[in-house]
Amino acid sequence: MARFFRSWEFALAVLLVLELLVLGMINPTFYNLENLLYSTLDFMHILFAALPLTLVIITAGIDISGVSIMGLASITLGLSWVAGVNVFVAAGIALLVGVLAGLFNGVFVAKTDVNPLVVTLGTLFMYAGLAQGLPSLLDLLGFKAYGSEGLAAYQYEGITGLPESFIALTEGTIGIVPYPLILVLLFALVLGLLLHRTRFGRYLYLIGVNPEAARYSGVPIVRALVLAYVLSGFGAALAGVMLTSYMTSARADLGGDALLPIITAVVLGGADILGGSGTILGTLLAGTLLGFLRQGLLAMGVTNDLIQVVVGGLLIAAMAAKQLVARLGERRLNRQALSGRRRG
Repeated sequence: MARFFRSWEFALAVLLVLELLVLGMINPTFYNLENLLYSTLDFMHILFAALPLTLVIITAGIDISGVSIMGLASITLGLSWVAGVNVFVAAGIALLVGVLAGLFNGVFVAKTDVNPLVVTLGTLFMYAGLAQGLPSLLDLLGFKAYGSEGLAAYQYEGITGLPESFIALTEGTIGIVPYPLILVLLFALVLGLLLHRTRFGRYLYLIGVNPEAARYSGVPIVRALVLAYVLSGFGAALAGVMLTSYMTSARADLGGDALLPIITAVVLGGADILGGSGTILGTLLAGTLLGFLRQGLLAMGVTNDLIQVVVGGLLIAAMAAKQLVARLGERRLNRQALSGRRRG
């Protein structure tokens, strides 16, 4: 407990409470627990994508293709449903697409020396283009029977009219707690156990600290990296499925503006962009803090453009704070070492 009270996660928890208190003073609806829990639906997709991205960043990697995977999963779900597939089976297909996209990223990163940023920048555009062109591609493959104008009619308009049972994924609650919030907490719990209670998690930290030392220690680097990127792809696809349910529409561009908040949530949560540190709890708290901050700013009439400026500033401030804390820690250790030598 003493260690937790000195941790970055505890500081984030305190900041989150203070933020809600301040926002409640500005807008009393933030003091209503039911409204507060329901408002988390606006940023659940950020958490679904950011939580597994933490694993990737711990390895000193990065995956910026998640926002395209969201759209690809969404349009895959919609097109599968239009083609006659049960909507929940279609959701499963969308999740599989996310896993395959993450697998492609992971294999490419693990098997080559290409920087992960370059790899996922390429797949960011590739998956976005595939999502936009998928309806026309399916028409070329002979799916014109489903609709008088073919599936290409859904290329830019989106797919609406999804079943109420699917929409209930985000509208339903247990008591006053929405289903997506319960699901994201369970997802965080599973990822937290993987990261902090399994050998796989230790492998990720070792790879992030020193990949060469990890390799000589017998760490299965390729397998660990591929699994981390697969989980990132799965989380992005899950975000796309839940966002489709929340927006009641399947679109290829869903989640397109989520990249900055996702990365900010991970970095603000304590993950070092250079690898070797980070926690699931930190990302969960930081993502929630950013989500409520965005809602508070919108309630005060701040435009989306200015909110992007605030989030970008937080990202820079978080990275600067991490560097400052690291340098102060090094100085303290050096002083302790010098004082120990003098005593000796």
